[in-house]
Amino acid sequence: MSLLRDIQQAAVDSSIPLSDLLRKCTLLAARLRNEELRSWVANELNGYNSKDELPPYRIANVISKGHFSGPFQSGLRNANIPLSCLPSDFQAMLSHTYIQSGIAALESLVSNASGGTLQEPWNPDLVAHFGQEIYDGMNCMEAWKVIPVAAIVGVLDTVRTKVLNFAIDIEAAAPEAGEAPPNSEPIAQDRVQQIFHTNIYGTVQNVANGSPGTTQTATSVHNESALFTELLEAISTSAADQVTIQRLTQTVEEMRSAGNKKSFHEAYVRFVSTVSDHMQIIGTAVAPFLPQLAALAS
Repeated sequence: MSLLRDIQQAAVDSSIPLSDLLRKCTLLAARLRNEELRSWVANELNGYNSKDELPPYRIANVISKGHFSGPFQSGLRNANIPLSCLPSDFQAMLSHTYIQSGIAALESLVSNASGGTLQEPWNPDLVAHFGQEIYDGMNCMEAWKVIPVAAIVGVLDTVRTKVLNFAIDIEAAAPEAGEAPPNSEPIAQDRVQQIFHTNIYGTVQNVANGSPGTTQTATSVHNESALFTELLEAISTSAADQVTIQRLTQTVEEMRSAGNKKSFHEAYVRFVSTVSDHMQIIGTAVAPFLPQLAALAS
């Protein structure tokens, strides 16, 4: 199996640890000779050094709770903390969690979590400084951010989907890129960068726009009616349940009717995400169409 197909298979197999999948991507980055992909994979594996470096999918909205003591042995436990009573600078900091840990640590958190939430303690200096300004007549003894486990799961799922889409698009552009010999360049770096930014960061970079000697081509979605007709037939005759078939059919129709590249790519990402959730049931039916769809989306 080629490296690109190996990565795609690992991306849709939730039993394979995401950290193992990312190490395969390190190898792919070396063969593509792309430092930006290598850097992103290293950050995801080892963790980000600063919250300023975090991509948006690693920042989640949270609430805060705390324990409070009052006069005559009164108190509150697990009480919600209204951040409006704090200065605005602190409100922004405390209403978000910045998920800097590496993928293996996040996978461990999810597997060992109980109760559906995790806690991130407030800085003790912050508790001491604002502890008496939250509830009248009470002092905050301990405070923490409440982080839903689903937020961590969302990070893991997002990274897995980004890797899948990237590998599909690279294969569409250069099917043998994963087996490139040393010191070769299987695909132009500006093309790799465009695919990387589209799938990993969600931004599209124009390739050599206006450069002399450069020819850029665009494939019209509306000229691919046979592709969508055959794909819909494959979906309708698959072993998937009716809800999944309806969801995939709707997404295919959205791709077929897309008026521009952006709307097509958004529908394509939803399509791949649904397929990855039901890969063992419907993967065989739609796999032959994925390279063509990736080419249209890139």
